Amino acid sequence: MRAGDGVALRPVLTLQPMKPPTPGHPANRRAPLVLACLLLFPPALQAANWPQWRGPLFNGSSGETGLPDSCDPAKAKWVAAMPGASYATPIVWGERIFVTSTDLASKGLLALCVDARDGKIHWQKRLGNEIKAPQNNGVTPSAATDGKVVYFLFGSGDLAALDVDGNSLWKRDLVKDYGNLCTKFGYSSSPLLWQGKLYVQILRRSKPYSGPAGIDGDLASLILALDPLTGKTLWQHVRPCAAVDESCESYCSPIPFDNPTRKELLIQGGDCISGHDPATGDEFWRLDYNPQRETNWRLIPSPVTVGDTIVVNKPRGGPLLAIKAGGKGELKPDALAWTYDERTSDSGTPLVYQGLIYVLQSDKNDPWARGSKSSPGIFLLAIDPATGKETGRCQLAKGGAWRTSPTGADGKIYVMSEEGEVVVVSAGPNGKILSRATYADGPACASIVAANGCLFIRTGTKLTCIGK
Repeated sequence: MRAGDGVALRPVLTLQPMKPPTPGHPANRRAPLVLACLLLFPPALQAANWPQWRGPLFNGSSGETGLPDSCDPAKAKWVAAMPGASYATPIVWGERIFVTSTDLASKGLLALCVDARDGKIHWQKRLGNEIKAPQNNGVTPSAATDGKVVYFLFGSGDLAALDVDGNSLWKRDLVKDYGNLCTKFGYSSSPLLWQGKLYVQILRRSKPYSGPAGIDGDLASLILALDPLTGKTLWQHVRPCAAVDESCESYCSPIPFDNPTRKELLIQGGDCISGHDPATGDEFWRLDYNPQRETNWRLIPSPVTVGDTIVVNKPRGGPLLAIKAGGKGELKPDALAWTYDERTSDSGTPLVYQGLIYVLQSDKNDPWARGSKSSPGIFLLAIDPATGKETGRCQLAKGGAWRTSPTGADGKIYVMSEEGEVVVVSAGPNGKILSRATYADGPACASIVAANGCLFIRTGTKLTCIGK
């Protein structure tokens, strides 16, 4: 997530950079005002695109406005049929949407470019072979783009860079280079494109569940930094851990943290979260959250950051932990700013939006629920990032599976169940349900995307555009 057989249906315009004005030009006199706007309102200026998995701000939020209160599929602007299912979030840049799909006919892994204006497919490429994994497929990782190149990574280990017109630039086979990706439910981490590097994490068991290891000896957990222009490895860092069996595995994605102290790459899984130097991969700090060495604590939700705090969702719907920035070495309990001890999410990554943290509970039968005071059912929780106190909750359903990560935009929170029910909730500590819409097109595990005045919803067999 080999160049395929897709053919571009029509050319797409590529925006060219504007030439700087000459000295004395009136535009130069506006420069201080423009700079002030960039500093004061960065979310709104970045909101037009959704360039990678958790959006322009890496936290599930967007500065988009004018979005609908309802996602009724009967009022869709357009609906595009997809070749197969995918759990990957659509990636949007301008008038292009980059999505992935399985192909039932060829058992292939596909990359597609869809026109955001009308849903027509510009091109389709076959980049790998489908993998066998329980409750998952090979197109779970989301793509990433800078508007010029789009990067697709698949659960098969196929990693490819294409230009926005679908031309192949480079390809790699991570399984060939680094061995079996070795996660029980299928490799699912999305690549991170940040500050001139493409980051990939491979947190896995030392022995594969099935198939050959692909290399001699035990498999190591790795963090990779690649050159986006060539695909060559700039550095690789071995990330050891004390985890046992399935707890070694992580399905989450690397998250950047630009805090007042330094820039960090946040990596979670293998019973701990760690902060790394993005230039070298060297580890600044780590926090172990499973000293009992439970063996089934595989991790799905990624960390999020709020100001100078890192918020971590423990596995299996466990507590939230807030970690102070600037840590060094093995962190002790005093490194925590707060802990939220109620049932949270086993699957979805928290959302940070308008001063609150939102957590979508994934399943009322999450193991942590057995020891939690939380009421049964599926709730959207609102947490104060300064104190970790719950400020409110909105019940979405009595049960079911809710695997997506919530999206925040235009004063609303957009969430979707695995069966394809989309619920819109007003943002704030006392959120209210604004609407419900049934797509009945599961499995639906991709987060809803807000970009360019529209919502893009990927369900089992369709990509739907909703807008006013």
